[in-house]
Amino acid sequence: MLRNPIHLRLEKLASWQHQTFMACLCERMYPNYQAFCQETQFGDAQLYRRILDLVWETLTVKDARVNFDSQLEKLEAAIPSAEDYDLYGVYPAIDACVALSDLIHALLSGETLEQAIEVSETSITTVAMLEMTQAGREMTDEELKENPAVADEWDIQWEIFRLLAACEERDIELIKGLRADLREAAISNIGITFNQ
Repeated sequence: MLRNPIHLRLEKLASWQHQTFMACLCERMYPNYQAFCQETQFGDAQLYRRILDLVWETLTVKDARVNFDSQLEKLEAAIPSAEDYDLYGVYPAIDACVALSDLIHALLSGETLEQAIEVSETSITTVAMLEMTQAGREMTDEELKENPAVADEWDIQWEIFRLLAACEERDIELIKGLRADLREAAISNIGITFNQ
């Protein structure tokens, strides 16, 4: 289910492309965290927003300096625990945090390829788990491949990948455009709309 040719293709990208790819997927997971925080009064969804904005800033502003170690600490303190909530929304919220934490680890370590694959898998898993939960059963890899929601998620990941892969060098306008498009769409990988 989680294997996709996109993961092999990601090897061809530069680290700024991996980082942008991850930031895009986190942008698409943010509404899941935001909705969970609103529903449960847990934490502060703005924390996620601020950290992700700092990531975008490092991608678009030359010499932007951010202490991602301290951002990672803040984020880790803001991840809900599944045991504490009898609510499905806790899982997509955790996935969103895991993805952002992978992105920050990539910025800190420079190991961007592995993390980009992780974030891709996390996002698709969020979608697949919801589909199986709604169906009330496990699904085979074949069934998941045929599942429209899973197929949509792969399509969007490929679309982001293709736009990035078409760039010879870091394209600030493209990065800003991707961010603006995703924020404007304001809909998550599982169809949760963002409340502005």
